[in-house]
Amino acid sequence: MKNSSKSIWDIFSKEENENLKELFVDGLKDIYWAEQHLTEALPKMAEAATSEELRTAFEMHLTETESHVLRVEKVFELIGEEAEAKHCPAMEGLVDEGEEIIDSTKEGTFVRDCGLIMAAQKVEHYEIGSYGSLRSVARLLGYHEAADVLQTILDEEGAADQKLTALAEANINAEAAME
Repeated sequence: MKNSSKSIWDIFSKEENENLKELFVDGLKDIYWAEQHLTEALPKMAEAATSEELRTAFEMHLTETESHVLRVEKVFELIGEEAEAKHCPAMEGLVDEGEEIIDSTKEGTFVRDCGLIMAAQKVEHYEIGSYGSLRSVARLLGYHEAADVLQTILDEEGAADQKLTALAEANINAEAAME
């Protein structure tokens, strides 16, 4: 019996590898634009928040998001591609939804904060899905260092989602119910 030590690259044809890499790079461009767009949206969300804890969470996540932009640039570098953003209609829609919540809720209320958390968690879930998928494809393509960088971002996005849940459940949702 022969020792089968084929790599994942042996399973796919060169054309299939290029198609998958093209899809991966396209996904990176998408999330790169999304993260850049979030650096503009998060200050607005922080300013609109009633709760000091929520405001602080948005401000802290802005700092993380700025580091995510740099890390995505690092992933582009690691795979030998130029960092380029591609318009992300999904993130644009999610940010628009957050702005709609700000416009349609009364300033200084926990109802607004509850809505902001809902909108922010939709963003986090989009990012979690994107980074999880990109990490998996990076591994498949043999971009292990890039996959590690993507996993770091994924972990931070998951932690941000958990923090938002904790804030909502600790008091914001209950305060909103009493308004």
